[in-house]
Amino acid sequence: MSSLSVFSQIDEAVKALSAGELVVIPTETVYGLAADAMNIDAVRKIFELKGRPADHPLIVHIANAENIKDWAKDVPDIAYILAKKFWPGPLTLILSKHDKVPDLVTGGQSTVALRSPNNSLTLELLKKFGGGLAAPSANRYGRISPTTAQHVQDEFGLSAPLILDVGPCQIGIESTIVDLSQSPARILRPGQISVEQLQIYLPDLVSGAEQSSPRVSGDKQAHYAPRTPLFMLDREQLITMAKNKSSVVLCFDGLPDGLIGITTLKDASLYAMQLYAHMRTLDKYHAEQILIEQIPENSEWLAIADRLKRAISGSGK
Repeated sequence: MSSLSVFSQIDEAVKALSAGELVVIPTETVYGLAADAMNIDAVRKIFELKGRPADHPLIVHIANAENIKDWAKDVPDIAYILAKKFWPGPLTLILSKHDKVPDLVTGGQSTVALRSPNNSLTLELLKKFGGGLAAPSANRYGRISPTTAQHVQDEFGLSAPLILDVGPCQIGIESTIVDLSQSPARILRPGQISVEQLQIYLPDLVSGAEQSSPRVSGDKQAHYAPRTPLFMLDREQLITMAKNKSSVVLCFDGLPDGLIGITTLKDASLYAMQLYAHMRTLDKYHAEQILIEQIPENSEWLAIADRLKRAISGSGK
């Protein structure tokens, strides 16, 4: 992509956002469906196009840590420490919201979710736009997140807004979400940035929501789901189950004889980057079931396990 085409895309996107329209933005995690976070009518279009419940909060994307004060109040020092270390990058911070932030953005809660995405085009867009962009993943609510512009086009067809296309996302699963609005700080959604990395700065950090925790993006039991029923099994069980119905599979170390599907390496970063694309490909077979080989059970695979658990719960619907 030439520099001229990049600047042209940014100008077109700024014009659309300023007019209250939606724009699909690339990030390092997934493609996002973005609107001016201070324009209630524009934000409402996100919920309408996705079919997203109105009480499900959005993440506001900002250019840098200096913008935190525009969206949050009573900001603890640790927020700036984490932002300095991990922004731009796949870390979302939950903070007490500034009074001016629309309730529609926060799902009616007193907290706001903020992050600075690690994508040069989107960061330049944010700087030129001069505001925050509310941007959940650019897909129908509960379905597989998009990691390419084509995924977005496939999802929305003629309803797709302007899409800024910079190729496949480099991480492929959504950001780690850390709640700093309560003590102790909690990870409410696992992502590429691990508990161990964060505990260097937050020794008392714990994982998992409790009853008083804010609702956050991706916290529903069923999410990231293909329309084909999805199961995760060890290799022997997978082979046995594949004999009962028409199946497509995602396996390590080569496809078992006679089965159709995709093979992948047992590398957590690569697996995460390709997971949603693989799930979309397998869903297009319209088989009776998608069978995924059991992934390793360790901290490196924690965020992937979270996505697969929710995908399994929502699949086949």
